[in-house]
Amino acid sequence: MNETPLTIEGAVQHPVKFTREQLAALPSAGRVSDVSSIEPRRQGEAIRLSFLLEKVQPDDTATHVTLQSADGFCASIPLADVRETGLIIFQLDDQCLPVSAGGPFRFLIPNAAECRTAELDACANVKSLARIELTVGQGVDTRYSDKLA
Repeated sequence: MNETPLTIEGAVQHPVKFTREQLAALPSAGRVSDVSSIEPRRQGEAIRLSFLLEKVQPDDTATHVTLQSADGFCASIPLADVRETGLIIFQLDDQCLPVSAGGPFRFLIPNAAECRTAELDACANVKSLARIELTVGQGVDTRYSDKLA
């Protein structure tokens, strides 16, 4: 499979790109082997955002994380709110996370508020995640754009 990697860049010291295989090879201390133990409606294996941030070393000025899907949908949320709780689901049964489950990568905020009820809401659980950008101030956020159906 010619998989598009997950890119992490922006206000970081070491921008990186990760494939599913590279995420699966990271130490188990940074992973959640069964996401359903945290969020019963989701399945798969995830890597903790905090663990990936250790790899890229965010600048001290970074305040937000902008999550962009492959089709351009973006959600920009405060980094402090998801640094420790955010997850990237990257595989299911040792295979690429299927598109039907939001793959190949899906961002998950456990216990997020309903869409349009808080800044940190379920609409920031970005499916088909392609890029994570750390920004100084809020980045692009299309969650509530009238152009999106």
